[in-house]
Amino acid sequence: MSIRSEAGSGVTSRHAGNLFAATAVHRDGDGNSLHAPVLVLNASYEPINVCAARRALVLVLKGVAMTEEENGHFLHAARVAMRVPSVIRLLEYRRIPHQSRALSRKNILLRDRNTCQYCAAVLASSELTLDHVIPRSRGGSSTWENLVACCHTCNRRKGNQFPTEAGMKLMREPRAFNLHTSRHIMRLMGRSDDKWRKYLFY
Repeated sequence: MSIRSEAGSGVTSRHAGNLFAATAVHRDGDGNSLHAPVLVLNASYEPINVCAARRALVLVLKGVAMTEEENGHFLHAARVAMRVPSVIRLLEYRRIPHQSRALSRKNILLRDRNTCQYCAAVLASSELTLDHVIPRSRGGSSTWENLVACCHTCNRRKGNQFPTEAGMKLMREPRAFNLHTSRHIMRLMGRSDDKWRKYLFY
């Protein structure tokens, strides 16, 4: 049974809560299915965000969005069976301000694509931390330009030093995560998912 048919059959937000309180069973046993990236489209089909499949399922169940593409996995919980989306579309148009996103750990990791900015290791969010390029104890602030994704090993190595003092080099200069940056990242991610292509490359 697809997400679209489940959402249309009166599944409520209460069911959404019950769904994720239950144990998920995936077709291929991939426990990361609910953490897979999902492309979010505005009602106009304009790509505006990337979220985890878990969040996408909640939006569909609440009637806020509908599934446009599926990723081939499915989820069983209680009496609900549904396919995990790859692309969803909001049912009501959302105005997206052309300004930087909110500064948060989630958005820093998304900007840096879950990649340690010192050693280039690509890791799960739980295995990454945020590093102040200029340490706070030495005048560094918590800004887009001074925060980067960092693995725990590099974070310990750098400690309370400047990168040059620790013999380390950033992969790229950190910048604010604006709408242009967001769309660029969406396109990079979309290269590995054929179902995203028609929404990103036009």
